[in-house]
Amino acid sequence: MPYVKSLLRQSRGLLVFAGLTLNTIVWFTPLLMLAVVKLLLPIPVIRRGLTRALMAIGENWITVNALILSPVGSRSWTPESLPDLRRDGWYLVVANHQTWVDIVVLQTVFNRRIPFLKFFIKQQLVWFPLLGIAWWALDMPFMKRYSPSYLAKHPEKKGRDLEATRRACEKFRHTPTSVINFVEGTRFSEQKRDQRQSPFRRLLVPRAGGIAIALNSMGELFDGVVDVTIAYDESTPTFWDMCCGQQVRARLHVGLRELDASLFEGDYAGDRDYRREVHRWLTQMWNEKDARLEGMLAEAPDRAGA
Repeated sequence: MPYVKSLLRQSRGLLVFAGLTLNTIVWFTPLLMLAVVKLLLPIPVIRRGLTRALMAIGENWITVNALILSPVGSRSWTPESLPDLRRDGWYLVVANHQTWVDIVVLQTVFNRRIPFLKFFIKQQLVWFPLLGIAWWALDMPFMKRYSPSYLAKHPEKKGRDLEATRRACEKFRHTPTSVINFVEGTRFSEQKRDQRQSPFRRLLVPRAGGIAIALNSMGELFDGVVDVTIAYDESTPTFWDMCCGQQVRARLHVGLRELDASLFEGDYAGDRDYRREVHRWLTQMWNEKDARLEGMLAEAPDRAGA
């Protein structure tokens, strides 16, 4: 009966969500304790050691999350191939963004293959229950975006958001780090694509500010750009769908791009030529990603006409 199936599905979702929440609480306690010690001890060598311990806790949290999701049939995530990546390297990870499930997929696929992923997170999410403090403890770079209308009234705030991002990235210079940026700024939808007049069929126009600051702050450290394209075989899933046991089939194309020095030797805010160079590089990557994503979706019968 449809009602019984729906009830079982929702019950399964609640159980899985409860398991994920419990796992978060279990790892949250030692995470917070180490973060407080790190905050109170300004000795660089000790802080670096504590940072590595915090990253290990984050990796364990992801591993257990993956184990919780496995029995309910929610995972089928297969990279077409993986380049030669190192856990002790520095990487800038760039990916298209369609759903919160992207984050779970990326964390699971790259866990212990590269350093723990550091996401650019909106400033408001620092107040998200438990996770907000966890993200702070894990040194996630928080970004505070100002709207054009706000900047028109408060011109003194111009550039403050990028400067905050620069300070966050500076902390990553001493410990192997993977900085990930969803450069579209939000999750893709056809409605957003049309509203923003994006020239791409499957992507929104990329925003270069955050990624330029990461390149300025850490460019010479990066071993390369991990370029990830994510395609879902069926309709774009939600996090709740995944908890309820929906088979989430995601295919990933992963490439490693070299970085030219011209991309991290410049002033994004004050150098027009440098700004153009970053936009050119990012637009070229996005053109290739849009074509690749189109081909990946065309191979999935349920998405070919989407």
